[in-house]
Amino acid sequence: MKADLTRQWRLLDLQKLDTRLDQLAHRERTLPVLAQLTEATASEITLREDVILARTALQDNERAVSKADADVQLVRDRADRDRARLDSGNGTAKELQNLQHELDTLARRQAELEDVELAVMERAESLQADLQVRETAHQQVEEAVERLTGERDRALAEIEAERESVLRERANVAAGVGAELLPLYEKLREQMGGVAAAALQQKRCSGCGLELVQAELSRIKAAPEDEVLRCEECRRILVRTAESGL
Repeated sequence: MKADLTRQWRLLDLQKLDTRLDQLAHRERTLPVLAQLTEATASEITLREDVILARTALQDNERAVSKADADVQLVRDRADRDRARLDSGNGTAKELQNLQHELDTLARRQAELEDVELAVMERAESLQADLQVRETAHQQVEEAVERLTGERDRALAEIEAERESVLRERANVAAGVGAELLPLYEKLREQMGGVAAAALQQKRCSGCGLELVQAELSRIKAAPEDEVLRCEECRRILVRTAESGL
């Protein structure tokens, strides 16, 4: 293939721009904030679920407190009625004896229910404290997610702005490469992991990094200026420059 040396040099400019685009893509995929945001988001989901469970537990306990209070009040009301009947003295001795026995039983039952009520009330305090801890942790991680999201968006916006600038410059450079040389370059970029054109610098291919043997250097030196050369080792387009060392 033939191409003016100036077009080949433009190819090196194009390669630099494409390498920068690849670097931007890699940076976009590997931004540290992305991993941090993923971790923070997962924590936020877990803590949000923990808050829901803690609220549910507290609500269940509040219902238990209400039930315990109602049970105690029911026994108190029954005891008050029995005590009033007993104090009135109305009834046979057997009936009054039974009332006293029932009052004793109700007193024991009331004491048991009050113990239950106290326990669930104490548990309510513990559950409320646990809920506050979980809500605080959730709020903190929510703030972290918001902060990291902002950092990610700013970083991505910077990358995108630079990418657009490079793409505009690339379009201008690619137009000067030529319709014949450009397809070869694009094909090699796919095959060679993104690097298709390399400068010959100090007798060494800058693509694969290997120094060329003397016979190959002699062949390159004798080749016409407009001949498109390929590195025998890596098969990339090899462009001669003032620093080739020929």
